[in-house]
Amino acid sequence: MMGKVTVISSGLCTTIQDKGRFGFSKYGVPKSGAMDQRSFLLANYLLGNKENCAVIEWAMMPPVLQFDEPTLISVTGAECIPFLNEEEQKMNTSIQVFKNDVLMLKNVQNGCFGFVGIKNGFQTEMILKSRSYYKGITNRIMLMKNDHILYEKNLVFDSKFASVSIANFWINSDKINCFEGPEFHLLSESQKLQLFVDRFTISNSKNRMAIQLSEPFFNNLSSMISAPVLPGTIQLTPSGKLIVLMRDCQTVGGYPRILQLTKESINVIAQKRAGEGIHFHLRSFDIK
Repeated sequence: MMGKVTVISSGLCTTIQDKGRFGFSKYGVPKSGAMDQRSFLLANYLLGNKENCAVIEWAMMPPVLQFDEPTLISVTGAECIPFLNEEEQKMNTSIQVFKNDVLMLKNVQNGCFGFVGIKNGFQTEMILKSRSYYKGITNRIMLMKNDHILYEKNLVFDSKFASVSIANFWINSDKINCFEGPEFHLLSESQKLQLFVDRFTISNSKNRMAIQLSEPFFNNLSSMISAPVLPGTIQLTPSGKLIVLMRDCQTVGGYPRILQLTKESINVIAQKRAGEGIHFHLRSFDIK
């Protein structure tokens, strides 16, 4: 039997996300998927779900959700206090939900993106092997007030996955590990030094496609033919801006790709708010 979640209040940039849409880059289809994949995977682990079950993702301002059938849920990512019918709950645990319960997430502090997982995942439309929302691919691009989302009713409350002790270290970290990008060698020694000595600031230009850093960066590189890019690619624009590509980024770009973030550091920078600082740390490939 199916239950449904009613969106009482939509919050900000609230979407359905899973791991993402893979295998379609050659058609120009972005990968999408949860901005913070570590928090996404944790939301499913807490419920004993398969790792690609769809969750609700929100940014800075969480939604208010009402469940019309019993189930289990989890709340991970940006640090907040979950309330179920005004009764305080804990993050990073499985939470038992009954008919007509209302979930509110209050006092959002550290981090930017939060996640609500549900037993067996939210049952939205699967398009190109993913439920992740993306404009031009899915019919919806964000959840809105009074929307209904289907899920599987669950009456079995197994305590096996009830609690995980975890420190959200990646949400508070300012260390961004990265590798040399394909055009890194074109930078001067002083430019390379600046990348790894200076502290950079997250600007207000931030969304699921890209994050722009505030500080100017001298650019004397020639223009280049468009080439493949990935989430975590750092591009240097002609005007001297550093752009960190994120989950909804395009599949090709024409700016020099000077750095590539590690998989874990994409999660770290996704959780940064405007005005927060980061340091880049260069890593080398271990080839054995």
